[in-house]
Parts: sequence; C-alpha cells; structure tokens
Amino acid sequence: MADDRADLLFYDGTCGLCHRLVTFVVGRDRQGTRFRFAPLAGDTFADTFQGTGRGLDLPDSVVIRTADGRTLVRSAAILHIGERLGGPWGATARLLGLLPRWLLDLGYDGVARVRRALFARPAESCPFLPPELRSRFLP
Repeated sequence: MADDRADLLFYDGTCGLCHRLVTFVVGRDRQGTRFRFAPLAGDTFADTFQGTGRGLDLPDSVVIRTADGRTLVRSAAILHIGERLGGPWGATARLLGLLPRWLLDLGYDGVARVRRALFARPAESCPFLPPELRSRFLP
C-alpha cells in the first residue's frame, strides 16, 4: 500500500532509462513506503507544479518531490533515490555525494543527453500493473 509520506518520483514515460529506473526502484521499495511514481507528462506533475513557475525549468528526465515539499533534480534526485533505498544503494549515494555537485550534474547531464539513443523505450514500458502496485502510480 502506498504511503502518503512517500516521495513522488516523476519520470519521462517515453525514456527507456527512466523506465528502467522506475522498475529498479519499485523492485527495491517492496513495501511501497518510500516512493510513488507519476509521469512528467501526467496530471499529477501538472497539479504539483502548477502556479509554482517550476514546471518549465525542470529537467525532462527525473524529478523528485519529497514528502516535505523539496524539489530535487539532476544528480540530487538520483542521490536521494539511493539514500532512500538504503543498504548498498544508500552507501553508494553517500559516497558519491562527497563529490562536487557540479561534477555530478555534469555526469548526469551527459547521460541525459544520450539516454534516448542508448536506452530505447522497451515495448513493455506501459505494462499492466498488478493490483498491489496500482496505488503507487499516479496519473
């Protein structure tokens, strides 16, 4: 069951790498207490950022809206995901977090530029969701 205190992970629904990220996170947040998911092109994203002026200046790949209202983008979003997943992913995120943010963002931007060429959208990117996962995905 999804948790109202879960962070919102907005993703590009047409990107194969973003699809793999969502699949990865769902598989490691088995209880559904850390993240809920919604596409960047969906109503939840529009409702969340309507009137904030933030919708237009956010990246088109991954955006996190934390339960406490912070908006995280680029490398900060990826590090946050790792920290929230904990275990080896949290340790890796903390270790990478020691690097300068400009360097991490440079790497993020480099991957973002080539992600569509390297990671084709999988045919099953909009699979039938089992009932136990439906509450974790928002429109």
